[in-house]
Amino acid sequence: MTLFSLARKNIARNFSQYFLYIASMVFSIVIYFTFVTLKYSDTIAEQTASSQKLGSLMSGAAVILIFFVFIFIAYSNSFFMKKRKKEVALYALLGVRNRQIGFMLFFENLLLGLFSLIVGIVLGFLCSKGFMTILIHLMGYDVVAPFTFSAAAAMNTAIVFLVIFLVTSFQGYRLIYQFKLIDLFHASKKGEVAPKPSMIVAVLGVLLIVLGYWLAMQDLFTSKVWEKIGFPLTVLIILTTVILGTFLLFHSVTGFVLAMIKKNERWLWKGLHVITISQLLYRIRGNARTLTVIAVLSATTVTAGGAVYGLYYNTNDSAKTINPNTFMYQSTDAEMDKQVSAVLSATKYDENIEALSITFHTKELNSSSAFDSSDKRGYTVIDEKTYNQLASLQHKEKLDVKDGYAVILDIGYDKRFSPIYTGKTITTGNGHPLTFQSFKTQTVLNVGTAGISVVVSDDQYKVLQNDGEVLHYRVLGVADASVDLSKKIANQLPEEALFSSGPQDYQTSLEGVGSLLFIGSFLGLVFLAATGSIIYFKVLTEAEEDKSQYNMLHKMGVSAKEMRKSIASQVFVIFVVPLVVGLLHSVVALKAFSSLLMIDLAKPVLLWMIAYTVIYGLYYFLTVASYNRIITLNNRTEG
Repeated sequence: MTLFSLARKNIARNFSQYFLYIASMVFSIVIYFTFVTLKYSDTIAEQTASSQKLGSLMSGAAVILIFFVFIFIAYSNSFFMKKRKKEVALYALLGVRNRQIGFMLFFENLLLGLFSLIVGIVLGFLCSKGFMTILIHLMGYDVVAPFTFSAAAAMNTAIVFLVIFLVTSFQGYRLIYQFKLIDLFHASKKGEVAPKPSMIVAVLGVLLIVLGYWLAMQDLFTSKVWEKIGFPLTVLIILTTVILGTFLLFHSVTGFVLAMIKKNERWLWKGLHVITISQLLYRIRGNARTLTVIAVLSATTVTAGGAVYGLYYNTNDSAKTINPNTFMYQSTDAEMDKQVSAVLSATKYDENIEALSITFHTKELNSSSAFDSSDKRGYTVIDEKTYNQLASLQHKEKLDVKDGYAVILDIGYDKRFSPIYTGKTITTGNGHPLTFQSFKTQTVLNVGTAGISVVVSDDQYKVLQNDGEVLHYRVLGVADASVDLSKKIANQLPEEALFSSGPQDYQTSLEGVGSLLFIGSFLGLVFLAATGSIIYFKVLTEAEEDKSQYNMLHKMGVSAKEMRKSIASQVFVIFVVPLVVGLLHSVVALKAFSSLLMIDLAKPVLLWMIAYTVIYGLYYFLTVASYNRIITLNNRTEG
């Protein structure tokens, strides 16, 4: 029998054990193939104006995926190697040379990789239409993509993953030379070293996480700490302290918690609690490194996905804030308006308004924290009557402005670096002062056309007539507006009209954020699949070690129900602890991100976390079922 045929038979015999590993690899290949296909897609190029940027995004995502898949495969191989060390030892006892055993493992890994690659490319092609349609929909287009097979994408995928499989297969070959025969027979008794919990280490772990959280919650723009240390180094410190603190948390803090639970003797001696707690003390402390990886992966997936989904969720509100009117432009003559009216459909409102473009002396608005410290600023000035007229059409509150005062409409207001408007006075070139009685973070004029607006009383507006240029704007509210209608209107207007379009700006934002959501979601699913698989492999490796212990309990008369309950409890803690820690890390990161961008991410982030937890929970149930199957089968075999 050749080594190749032996490798093939080993895979067939152990296929059920490899299934989740193969499934994770296939899914990764499907996603990579999808990203590369979208990069070369003519359909995407025809539909979007940002196809080049999308291609760059897909390329970047593909590189991240390659890096992650390589680590995942290498990590998974180490689990399989540990599980099969006794089998390898038997080959060695039978006189099979290390070189031959190494080649057998090399062929096994390569065959698994080739099988996954073929299945992944085929499934990628079958799913390409659906994935492309999802992307186009997320980008705001109502188009069903056709079936497309990209030979370039298939070739790219095949070359990349063949290289990965060759490298990781060679890694398996080299592992054989790193073990002694006695080590191979006692491999099942060796896990990651279970250190004794230390109070100093436990306190240090908590302090490191608190330090990382504190730094993350400092304002990027105003924090003296960020300013002194510098952006790159501060980010590195945050990542280092949180990751190291997480490792020490699993290393010692959880040990103290479980030790405290163990002191409750009334609870401890019920059922199999004493065995459950004793095993957890070893499992969590002994597998601190793996649990840290799971927690960090969970935090990364939830943070990245939650941030992108939050931006996507708020896209419509952001577009409406910038463009409260569907369309707006500066009107210079009646002929221009006539041409626009010719392409317009029915409107909700169509108003022609007058405004003043005035340059003010604004030295009093300057402060050390303000980004704009110029002594002169140009604002668009409208009277109270015009504001209230548009506010009524847009379902906003009306204003009551006193003579000599003004209300500024600044949608980009940020207390960290925007001027402190209230009570401050600005002056026109002719010496007319205006004192801000308040400010609003909403506007009634499209920012792309009018910029920052100032509202004054009707009488004050008359006083300012000679202080600036009189402008005429046309503002339109259209119920069924579209990008096509926007383009038709834009074609009728000169560039000087400063045409702004709500539908066009919304579509542009949706293209960018929608493509990010697509990439983030599928990368997140790959990370989640790998995360669940790593825990699955780790727990089932330990299940093989626990077979004799549970068989002894079985012979002592412990019921199958009690054993299932003990198994479910142990696996639950192993799954939940890194998940909770990961979610906590992501909450802090997303809170910092939310504060940085001044947007509310609570609802979209909560939805993202629930979705992640539900899918993650499926791996828990799968792992418990597999663990129970191993123990039950062994009890039947051993009696």
